[in-house]
Amino acid sequence: MTDQGILTGEGVLLETRPAAFASRMLGGLIDAAAYVVGTLVVLMVVGVLGGGGDYSAAIFSVLTLVVVLVVAPVTIETLTRGRSLGKLAMGMRIVRDDGGPITVRHALVRALVGVVELWGTSGVVAIVASAVHPRGKRLGDMLAGTYSARVRGRRTPAVTVVMPPYLHGWAESADIARLPDGLALAVRQFLGRASTLHPASRVELGTRLTAQVQAYVRPLPPAGVHPEDFLAAVVAARRTRELAAEYRRQARATADAALLTRLPHAIPDPD
Repeated sequence: MTDQGILTGEGVLLETRPAAFASRMLGGLIDAAAYVVGTLVVLMVVGVLGGGGDYSAAIFSVLTLVVVLVVAPVTIETLTRGRSLGKLAMGMRIVRDDGGPITVRHALVRALVGVVELWGTSGVVAIVASAVHPRGKRLGDMLAGTYSARVRGRRTPAVTVVMPPYLHGWAESADIARLPDGLALAVRQFLGRASTLHPASRVELGTRLTAQVQAYVRPLPPAGVHPEDFLAAVVAARRTRELAAEYRRQARATADAALLTRLPHAIPDPD
């Protein structure tokens, strides 16, 4: 886990950051208010229509609480894959510990534990557990294996990879093949987040990616080149060459289109 998400061994960032404590609190308050209003509305409608006796009213009240506290949260979180009204408003989603969508089992465990954790203690237990847990889990999340993840937030600006000046001459004459998509993505992710990585992980991952990229480069750069400079030079050189190739392709397509639309045998085109 990092402050921006989950970073895999190949340096690919998965945007599944735990939601902030304040966001979880506001989302929970919105959900609680919605459930309370829904319960009051149902009970008022039943009172106006007539409950059919004390026992019938008591039974209906219990059934209403079961539906509101258990059935409704389970149904909503299952159908929306972890997004209730409060979570939708705060840009959150309940996901599994591995980042995948929850199922009815996860939602049911969360709802059953929430009856005691949220409603039975007025949310005190949930607040304490969420405040002390590193990923903001309440007891229901711990038992279900889930947590609240952010699904929107500030957009991380894209980092432009710049060619190291002392490698410019080498890159112009080197034969740099197209990198596989997975490797190219891993390199770009690594270069964009290298400054935020632990020094030991940064060196280890940069060395490993350099060894993989060297298989697509001939000749290799001079001895002593820093791995991150080598990776930046490869990415920048490939970007420049592919951009130039795209410009040439567009120019040929424009010329071919003009040739196909003109009249044959030197007949002048109409105005």
